[in-house]
Amino acid sequence: VQLQASGGGLVQAGESLRLSCTASENVYSIIAMGWYRQAPGKQREFLAAISSGGVTNYGNFVKGRFTISRDAAKNTVALQMNGLKPDDTAVYYCNADIKLGPDLAVSECWGQGTEVTVSS
Repeated sequence: VQLQASGGGLVQAGESLRLSCTASENVYSIIAMGWYRQAPGKQREFLAAISSGGVTNYGNFVKGRFTISRDAAKNTVALQMNGLKPDDTAVYYCNADIKLGPDLAVSECWGQGTEVTVSS
């Protein structure tokens, strides 16, 4: 399974970006998809997740600025980021809990990351 993330870039403080991540088609089911980020010299941190039923969960420091959404038919998850700050500069990774078959266990997959840089 491959997760392809896109949408990163260089923006100024206060601007918005929309990240997107698509899982390859050879997936039996996607249990949940989410986003994490890792800034230079820091640990990877949780941003948001959305379940197959549409239940969302956010990291405390992004709630209200970031919105996660999912298009189940396209195996895609998006992260709308508003009011970006220089502290949001990081590599953003998408994540998915998937099943490759009805009798197989849930596996965790990671995308390659997309870089977001916010200038002041």
